[in-house]
Amino acid sequence: MSRTGVDGDGSHGRGCMGRRITVTISSIVTVVLFTAYCIADVEDMVPGILTAKPVSAVTFPQTVAAKTGDGLVASADLGRSIDSAQAQRLVTDLLSADGVGHDVSVIIQDAQGHTAAEHAASTPREPASTLKTLTALAASSTLDMASTLDTQTYISEDSGDTVVTLKGNGDMLLSAGQSDPDHINGRAGLATLAQATAAALAQRGIGSVSLHYDDTLFGDSRIPQGLASGDSVQADYTMYYTPVSSMAIDGGRQYGDGFPAPADPDDSTGYPELSQHTVQDTVTRFARLLADNGITVTGDPSASAAPEGVSPIASVSSATLGEILAYTLRHSDNTLAEEFGRLTALASGARNSPEGGVQAVRSALEKLGIDAAGLTMADCSGLSDGSRLTAHMLVAVQQRNLHEGVGAAAAEGLSVIGLTGTAAYRYTDEKVAGLIRAKTGSLAHVTSMAGNVSRLDGGVLAFAVVVNNPDDFEAARNAVDVFVTGLARL
Repeated sequence: MSRTGVDGDGSHGRGCMGRRITVTISSIVTVVLFTAYCIADVEDMVPGILTAKPVSAVTFPQTVAAKTGDGLVASADLGRSIDSAQAQRLVTDLLSADGVGHDVSVIIQDAQGHTAAEHAASTPREPASTLKTLTALAASSTLDMASTLDTQTYISEDSGDTVVTLKGNGDMLLSAGQSDPDHINGRAGLATLAQATAAALAQRGIGSVSLHYDDTLFGDSRIPQGLASGDSVQADYTMYYTPVSSMAIDGGRQYGDGFPAPADPDDSTGYPELSQHTVQDTVTRFARLLADNGITVTGDPSASAAPEGVSPIASVSSATLGEILAYTLRHSDNTLAEEFGRLTALASGARNSPEGGVQAVRSALEKLGIDAAGLTMADCSGLSDGSRLTAHMLVAVQQRNLHEGVGAAAAEGLSVIGLTGTAAYRYTDEKVAGLIRAKTGSLAHVTSMAGNVSRLDGGVLAFAVVVNNPDDFEAARNAVDVFVTGLARL
């Protein structure tokens, strides 16, 4: 019997030897290439985790001293009643204070909704920015407050040319620089988006594009009637409102030598002039950032809807809606308040217009069981003249903030007296610092406030006060501060 099963004519043995040589050479080549890549990585010649450069030391900002009230406060007791006589004296003192005038509504309730004292609480009055509490509750009970507003880029072809479309989905707090995870304003950065877009284009071997932008989210109607002058915002309001848009840098704020930007992007104190063409500003900056990343933008950017049925090639995400709503209330941002009304309208199927936003807010509140008698909304922010509501309605919204449940995000952004927001200095006694959460309102003929209070004795209450046409605005404002400070002692 032949023994070719082992060696045969010798061809099998020669095949084994050849494979061993091939494996040996492949192993040597792999080791050489791996070593070369590691060396290149260390020298930062190719992407990777290795580097020979020194690592910068991590630095942290100095801690900020916390402001505290006077001693500890007892645990909140939602069942604790209010001395009606004491509450009525507080109301009487407010009504008789110098400068307050006669057009006043005020109400104080315990956490169970029992009224301890009131005056003209069912009389509709101009609310100013306390109207934002209605919009906040409606939005937070309708929208997914954990969701984000993403700004995206898409790629398509047009007559053989490559097109990049920048699509906004409502983030009006974009940063012109890198995405900032530590702040609400600037959480999503245009520079980060441009870098990611340029990298995606480079992978496809594309170095030149046309730039389109999609600003269709809020349709053609962007300005409440009471703020409009033709197709523009009235000149008197351009420091306080810019039309809602699908994207904006820092809310459209235009800082300069005479009005420097704050070091903290979430500190939007003051009122610099607002750009009235925020989308064009954003697109212009994005085109420049693409160029900085090696992508040539041919021609001028043009408006066009993003391509359908395709995924974005890059995207950056805003802060959550809950965080943005807190920012809106804390800084009394009129444009963002109007945007939350519009987002509520889109989510509920109402008209995509300022009027649709107003109707969506009202409908959401009625679904929550809040009595809207006497309510007239000229907008969703309280900036326009012509809104009317009752102190009863304002305090009903605050009652929702005293109890856990749907709409809780509406309470998280209220200014904390003594600490942060528009009401930070609206008190007369350090003992109440940190105990009162409120939304302020101010127009030329209105000073108002609504909120809830952790009482010094451990109880909790809700309140609303609206003063229209005061005899002396500053005196009336000070009288409201005295009244609100006194609430913590009830």
